[in-house]
Amino acid sequence: MQNNSVERLRIEIGGVVQGVGFRPFVHRLAHGSGLHGWIANDARGVCLEVQGKSAKIRDFVQGLQQHKPKHSRIDRLVSTPVPLRDDIGFCIRESDSGAAPSATVMPDLAPCDDCLAELFDPANRRYRYPFINCTACGPRFSILERLPYDRGNTAMKSFALCEHCHREYTDPRDRRFHAEPNACAECGPQLELVDQRGRSIALMGQALQLAAAAIDSGQVVALKGVGGFQLLVDASNENAVRRLRQRKQRPHKPFAVLYPDLATVRRDCHVSRQEESLLCSRERPIVLLTAKGQADMHIAASIAPQNPLLGVMLPASPLHSLLMQILQRPVVATSGNLAGEPICTDNAQALERLGGIADQFLLHDRPIVRALDDSVQRIIDGQPVMLRRARGYAPLPLQLPGQASSTDRVAVGADLKNCVAIARGNTVQLSQHIGDLDSPMAMEAFRGAIEDLMRFYQLDRCVLLNDLHPGYASHRWAGSSELENTGIQHHRAHFFSCMAEHAHYGPALGICWDGTGYDGDGAIRGGEFLRWDGSTTVTPFASLREFSLPGGERAVREPRRTGASVLFEALGDGAETQQYLSRQFSSSEIRILKCMLERELNSPRCSSVGRLFDAVASLLGLASEVTFEGQAAMAVEHAALESDDSSSYPFGLQQRGGLWLVDWAPVITALLEAGAAGTEVADRAAAFHNTLARMILAIAQKAGEDNIFLSGGVFQNRRLVETTAKLLRQAGFRVHCHGSVPPNDGGIALGQVYYACCMASPGTHKGEGSTLCV
Repeated sequence: MQNNSVERLRIEIGGVVQGVGFRPFVHRLAHGSGLHGWIANDARGVCLEVQGKSAKIRDFVQGLQQHKPKHSRIDRLVSTPVPLRDDIGFCIRESDSGAAPSATVMPDLAPCDDCLAELFDPANRRYRYPFINCTACGPRFSILERLPYDRGNTAMKSFALCEHCHREYTDPRDRRFHAEPNACAECGPQLELVDQRGRSIALMGQALQLAAAAIDSGQVVALKGVGGFQLLVDASNENAVRRLRQRKQRPHKPFAVLYPDLATVRRDCHVSRQEESLLCSRERPIVLLTAKGQADMHIAASIAPQNPLLGVMLPASPLHSLLMQILQRPVVATSGNLAGEPICTDNAQALERLGGIADQFLLHDRPIVRALDDSVQRIIDGQPVMLRRARGYAPLPLQLPGQASSTDRVAVGADLKNCVAIARGNTVQLSQHIGDLDSPMAMEAFRGAIEDLMRFYQLDRCVLLNDLHPGYASHRWAGSSELENTGIQHHRAHFFSCMAEHAHYGPALGICWDGTGYDGDGAIRGGEFLRWDGSTTVTPFASLREFSLPGGERAVREPRRTGASVLFEALGDGAETQQYLSRQFSSSEIRILKCMLERELNSPRCSSVGRLFDAVASLLGLASEVTFEGQAAMAVEHAALESDDSSSYPFGLQQRGGLWLVDWAPVITALLEAGAAGTEVADRAAAFHNTLARMILAIAQKAGEDNIFLSGGVFQNRRLVETTAKLLRQAGFRVHCHGSVPPNDGGIALGQVYYACCMASPGTHKGEGSTLCV
């Protein structure tokens, strides 16, 4: 280009460029540069044409990347010279929806500072309006029906803009210029408080005041939030919290707590800079924090029974901000559902399903297009780790490395903590957290999420990827589909999920530790070490020694059974085993249990570290029966937090047929001996963690691979991850853990996609990088 010549460029941009104020930004940038042309959303991102002097256009293109909106991201920018036109000025055109959709949708974001200032400004026309938003904040994924992201394609299409809001929407100088959810009290969604039968009690401001009064009086209020209903109750009222547990059928699993501000969080919890940053981020996840001793002055004991951690969040919407400004105290904010069901999103549905839980319902009339739970994060090994990926983060994609695949894929994940994904080219779109697929309602949500994404991105023909476990509902669904489907082993998916996060393509060792992973041989896997040659071969390298689960699934709910099993396996039917059995079981139960173990009746074999944690929890007297997944393992981790003991127990290591076996039996013997010698439970729990870390180190040294990947639900355990990572790094290994995708089964769908891509095109990914939009 010559600096003084006049040129015209057509520019196509892909990435996070819809729902973040990108078109208004480009409009202002072009106008300030004296350029002519237009911009429009399309199904792949945004498309624009600019015309002017070459030097101005060059500066404009640089400005696109250097000064883009905070939450935007440019993954692809292609410019092409086009003929000059005689248009004057720069405008935003109607969107073009003709191409196959590939645009990235922005997640829902908490209110920005400007909107919060207006929300509490009596002189502002949106004073105390619960649905305030602008181009920098507000609902996105929860209201979007289809691409491109325009008001007519959202749940806001039925709310006609008033004169004031329309003027803002069309004024390039206004921060609500083309803010698709733009609204005010005159033209936007309205708030209403109703009773259990749906009878109206109050509207708007009065509804909010009376809802707060109901919470103050100990009642349960169901609030329609951004991505679904939440159940709210006074966090300091022990009776109210217990009543909520009883009604919700959730006896022990911790509740999340919504705080009004950071100062009250600091009053009750230890908050690091990283944790503060997460709490105050625009994504507003639940963050697991260590409670202070005085927290019990404000937080009921039954919120997180026998748990030193609190799941804490700050207001994620204007409605939450207004409610907490009235209450000025923490409240329980848990998903609006019965245990095992997906969250409610529809007003009528909520009245029907939550009528036996909530005393009052704080509703609004903006439809929720898709359910979004609150995301959950925890700082582990100095980094934020996603434990549940939903509101604020979904559906931001991952760009896989290497050559783009020509095959569209849909990965259906696993049955616990389900998340599904679609892959087109190099892009993997990850769904929101769906939950456990153990009920008809959950399966309906699962099917809906798949159909939603396929419709969103217009996938007609694709390959389904599913877990090999024949008992999984997701596996059966894939098998019943008319689409081609491919099974991928559970732990390979875990391994490749972590590698996908870190853009790794090359030889590596994966440590995949969880509760259950089907391997086709009848055993339940869960303590596996997998080796990848960096091409097409993944082989088992080591495994935990197997033990029985008497009663199968019942043993998962009763760690005392697993405790009995490891004692029989390690010590036989001796005095110590008998003493344990007599403490845990009746005489008739003992007879049945012995028969099951001796004859291997209904006692599947497993190599699961998750189940080994269960056994240790029972042997330490921490948990005999559980009501939610991971409860026993959490008890062992929390016990270990009270100890700084660095000792460990002996374990066995032997090679059989090319596979290393890690023998936990010496660990159990030493654990019992330490107890008999009077060693505190905390120190024994700590030593158990230290021993597991040393097992990993021993196998890593045998494998000799530089890159070690830790994946599986067991690696949600902060004590274990940090101890393991420290040992491995000291020995010269590069340790890779999950961060933006959960280490639990919420990451399985991503791993299924990456494994399929790597196996289909070996060698094409090497040397490339991947990026997860967060």
